[in-house]
Amino acid sequence: MEWLAISFYWWGVLFLLGIIFYPLTRRIFSNFFDFAYPFSKVLAIVFISYTIYVLGTLKIVSFSFFNLILIIIGFLVLNFFLLRKTKKGIKKESLGRFFLIFLEEFLFVSSFLFWVFIRSQEPSIRSLEKFMDFGFINSILRAKYFPPLDMWYSADNINPKGYPINYYYFGHLTGAVLIKLTNIKSAIGYNLILATIFALGVTLVFSFIFNLIFFLNNLIKKKTKEKIYFGKFFFISFLGSLITNLGGNLHTIYLFTKGYPNDNPIPFWQILSWFNPTSYWYPNATRFIPYTIHEFPSYSYVVADLHGHVFDIPFVLLTVLILLRFFLLFKDSLERQKNWFLMIVNTFFIGFMIAINYMTNAFDGPIYFLLAIILSFLIFKISAKFVYSLFILLYSFLFFSLPFSFHFKPFVGGIGVNCAPSFLVNIGHLKPFLFEKGNCQISPFWMLFLLWGFFWISFLIFLFLRSKKDLFEEKKEYSSLILDFVLVLFSFGTFLVIIPEFFYMKDIYPAHFRANTMFKLGYQAFIMMSIASTLVFYLIHYLKDFFWKIFFKAIFFLMLFFVLIYPFFAIPSYYGNLKNKIELDGSVWLEIFYPQDKEIIDYLNKNVLGQPVILEAQGDSYTDYERISAFTGLPTVAGWWVHQWLWRGSAEVVGKRIPDIVEIYEGKDAEKTRELLEKYHVKYVVISQLERQKYPNLNEEKFSIIGEKIFESSNKLGALYQVN
Repeated sequence: MEWLAISFYWWGVLFLLGIIFYPLTRRIFSNFFDFAYPFSKVLAIVFISYTIYVLGTLKIVSFSFFNLILIIIGFLVLNFFLLRKTKKGIKKESLGRFFLIFLEEFLFVSSFLFWVFIRSQEPSIRSLEKFMDFGFINSILRAKYFPPLDMWYSADNINPKGYPINYYYFGHLTGAVLIKLTNIKSAIGYNLILATIFALGVTLVFSFIFNLIFFLNNLIKKKTKEKIYFGKFFFISFLGSLITNLGGNLHTIYLFTKGYPNDNPIPFWQILSWFNPTSYWYPNATRFIPYTIHEFPSYSYVVADLHGHVFDIPFVLLTVLILLRFFLLFKDSLERQKNWFLMIVNTFFIGFMIAINYMTNAFDGPIYFLLAIILSFLIFKISAKFVYSLFILLYSFLFFSLPFSFHFKPFVGGIGVNCAPSFLVNIGHLKPFLFEKGNCQISPFWMLFLLWGFFWISFLIFLFLRSKKDLFEEKKEYSSLILDFVLVLFSFGTFLVIIPEFFYMKDIYPAHFRANTMFKLGYQAFIMMSIASTLVFYLIHYLKDFFWKIFFKAIFFLMLFFVLIYPFFAIPSYYGNLKNKIELDGSVWLEIFYPQDKEIIDYLNKNVLGQPVILEAQGDSYTDYERISAFTGLPTVAGWWVHQWLWRGSAEVVGKRIPDIVEIYEGKDAEKTRELLEKYHVKYVVISQLERQKYPNLNEEKFSIIGEKIFESSNKLGALYQVN
């Protein structure tokens, strides 16, 4: 049961961090029923990570376990003073609040262990883009200061200190912080991070929806108005967590059909057991519209790539909750609107969180900046206060993201116009807009409906319910504003879905030119409208008209069936029948496929400090090449080609280095090889299975002249040479 001990140890650290930051969380969300307790863990992760990031970027404090402890002690002192101020209030709290907080922590542990178990069935850090994410984390773990080095683009004569990661990696840094604090092997930590994000997603949405219901409950007509019945509130909140974190879309209707070209699913009613992954190919729900991507959290958890949009799930939920707090605090309250200090502090906090979103997943920064502007406009209208709030929001966002932005070069080439008319194509571009010939993709409405129909029908039901004046009492503080906020979530989510039909962010992919735009915008739309749709289900219960109540419930549950059945096919498709031996180490697969490489990786991780440059075979993206650099965080001369092309803006950055790598491995001139090794500051050369496969004329003998063999694998198939 070692896996269970490791899991509880990891949770214990998270629990302690949450307890330390609970006074601050309680102070910020003082009007929420549970004081947004689950968000205390997120605040802890954000503030600790951001503090070490800023201090490390300024070269004031190094990234070490000791310094992280000092930072935590500093926040502990701050929270202790906040606790003293609220101690009397805590003593007076109802048992109901403490009971809810206990349930939320129990839900976190249960969700965490659930996904730890799921991931343990196939824990391999392999396939898709896991090498990239794991490489970022390992590079950060080796870094003394920031920004961390790109593990797939080593130093050269132009930049002898190396090149920083040109990607939004703050989420990976938060993962590295947790690994550093727990001192758990990074190949295990990777899978625990994924389980942590899942558990946070479940509990944060639960808390979010519970508090929405708490505020909204004061709006229901007195004849139907309830006290806080934990059973019903818990059920609705948990349902929202399932929809947001495990739900899919209406694409699962293909379970009942013969599918579409190249598909042949077995109808649902013919399935004898729930485990039949061949009956429905789950990735199709995320690649349904040709040449596009439209993922959602459930798919991300299953495939287990720790991308920025996954790391940002807890952070965007915190951002939306803070925006809700801002909306409730100032809307329809002239007294608070006149309080400039209160407005400035709250807007600065929002700007800080948007900066976190931007550094974690660059698209999310503009998305939530725009949402903040919309809510600010609804609060202040066209006024001096609105203008000032925009200025403070922009200033705080730029200020807090500066440590990242100073070293980051965006790889977006402009805003493309989808299906631009010929006269604009002739112009070519009008900054920042691009008018490209042939870039015209229109999503058929029926396809969009399969992806977003559950949310859109819920939206229509919401509009109907909102029009029923006899369902609600007169406006009260907070309560009626919830309906306005839900309306914003639905409207803004729909807006994000529609944008890719007209515009796209220019990147390097020709046929899939709007794929990333649809992906990143739709991902956030899914989260927002999942929360909003759950509130609709709660409101349906209070309809007086029996026909409409039954009608809407029938529609909602029918759609809910297709949405929530998704994980029953996605999980076994990836993880099998869930009867494998429990294993959390994501590097175990190397022992089976590349045992010599596993030994080389273990040797480097145990004996090599800092980030000296290694050389391994260069290969294409999504392959097993660059496994040494990914699993050690040591920079290699050139990594995955397409990825560096995207990050650096040119295919030549890797293309120019490939001939040099070939010459190093295959060239017969030892002196020329030495010059090239010096050019890229190479300290260690890897020669193993993939190197021999990639370079059939490999000349290994010369490396004994240039350097010395410092390690050889037990099967004699892998070796490591140190350059003199």
